[in-house]
Amino acid sequence: MCNLYRMTKNADEVAKWFDAINEMGGANFGSEVYPGYPGAVIADGKLTKMSWGFPLQMKGKNGQPLKPKPVNNTRTDKLDSFFWRYSFEERRCLLPLTAWAEAEGTKGAKTRSWLSIPGAELFACAAIWRDTDEWGPAYSMVMTDAAGVAAEVHTRMPVILAPDDYAVWTGGEPAEARALCRPWEGDLEIDRTDQPWSGGASQASLL
Repeated sequence: MCNLYRMTKNADEVAKWFDAINEMGGANFGSEVYPGYPGAVIADGKLTKMSWGFPLQMKGKNGQPLKPKPVNNTRTDKLDSFFWRYSFEERRCLLPLTAWAEAEGTKGAKTRSWLSIPGAELFACAAIWRDTDEWGPAYSMVMTDAAGVAAEVHTRMPVILAPDDYAVWTGGEPAEARALCRPWEGDLEIDRTDQPWSGGASQASLL
């Protein structure tokens, strides 16, 4: 599951790349995005900022409400569940990124391995979004079974979309969009680093 991704382009570059209206103006976003933090998405033809993860209400041992947990990954086999169904059917968006990370190594000593498309300055993954009372607009990345080199680091990977499929994902019928929820068949590369795996990823969730 993806709990960290990288976006190294600025808002103007991203908007131009996806032929989208830049609603973020001159504002930009962190080059590394964690669950519960803001990221940029393309929704309804506009580049806009949303929080990464749908809020999941949590309760303590005595039933008292706790801080919501960001559910930032959506399993393709759960798209029909109540938690995701209406967003998938009605509010699909593009998530622009330059790479995503997975943790490798032993517990307590895991490091970051970055995956990307060779030669691609920018690409898009499938995502869904909705308005929330807790954090305003929020999005979740859609995940499918891992394949190729991605399967070396995790059993799941983001649904990567080819440019010709962007319009189908965002505006096609649900059945057409679901057909795109498959492992990436193109090349991928892995950059295994000695960077410690740390930060907000430990708070993430997949549902």
